Amino acid sequence: ETAEMTNREEAEIQVSELDLLSSMFPYEEEFIVTDQLAVAELKHYVENESAEMPSSKVQFILNVKPDVSNNSMVEFSMACALPFKYPSVLPEITVRSSLLSRSQQIHLNSDLKTYLMENSSGEPCMLTAREWVKDHAAAYIDKELSSSMVTIANATQPEDIMFTRLWIYSHHIYNKQKRKNIIDWAKELSLSGFCMPGKPGVVCVEGLQSSCEEFWSRVRRLTWKRILIRHREDVSLKGGGHTEIQNQRKFSTLEEKCFDAHGARGNHMDLGQLYHFLEEKGCADIFQMYFGVEGH
Repeated sequence: ETAEMTNREEAEIQVSELDLLSSMFPYEEEFIVTDQLAVAELKHYVENESAEMPSSKVQFILNVKPDVSNNSMVEFSMACALPFKYPSVLPEITVRSSLLSRSQQIHLNSDLKTYLMENSSGEPCMLTAREWVKDHAAAYIDKELSSSMVTIANATQPEDIMFTRLWIYSHHIYNKQKRKNIIDWAKELSLSGFCMPGKPGVVCVEGLQSSCEEFWSRVRRLTWKRILIRHREDVSLKGGGHTEIQNQRKFSTLEEKCFDAHGARGNHMDLGQLYHFLEEKGCADIFQMYFGVEGH
């Protein structure tokens, strides 16, 4: 029984820390919960004795502007996930900034982790981590650039281009206008994939990372009962020419796929057909991510 007790205690600590973060950083540009479903499951677990352990970790982003006079424009983003055993175990944090080279980013993240290992000792530590990033992150931008060789090498090599595939889950997609937006925006942003309307609604888009992010920021501004990114794939392309991008694609265009489940619940999609469609495209494992909770 005691182990179950500590799970719930850990969940309670996570909930109160999330509440604290939302009250300290009320604006979305500072604190964004990327998976609302996970938070809802966590709260439900804390409030109901009989509730099952949540099925996915809480994930959020903290954006931090460091206190540096000359770098007023720099922003660091901390992508955070709380393992179920947090705060008994460390949070998973990746700090990024457009001004960091890959090796600077690796260096910064490994130093942050070391700092937390030495200083958090099973206590909630999101604010500690944020403070550390605020105070120390900017220094990493200038590290290693003293060697002029690095600068020359960076100048001659094209930046890696990221190819991204987003798997979006919505409680339902019926609205004609939304369905039209999804297809039009994907076309405009050169994204391929598919949209499965009905309940639940599934949207997959793939293409350049910046285009996927623009697509997501437009889609999530529409009104939804619930919508979230279930899974995200990022592949770094050396060079990132047109051919390379095309080679990464699993879908040729973005089309609407209706897998009609005949019968009374005409708007419920036939998940078996969806599974076979994903299997053909080499994405069968994604089905598990969407519906792995089914049948429990």
